[in-house]
Amino acid sequence: MAGANEDDTPKRQAIRAQIDENLKRVYAQALSEELPDRFKDLLAQLKNGTAASTPDKSGTGDTP
Repeated sequence: MAGANEDDTPKRQAIRAQIDENLKRVYAQALSEELPDRFKDLLAQLKNGTAASTPDKSGTGDTP
């Protein structure tokens, strides 16, 4: 059985290298995308210590 594992090692290494390359490419693309305006607004609110008022889940618009 040890021989079978040794035969798969180069194949597995090639597969792992390809997976690593693909993951790096996807993460690089995600990092280069601009942050949506809504997220920028939310981050600014958090930084300023303010929170936007949002309606409650009941749909009445009443907040506690």
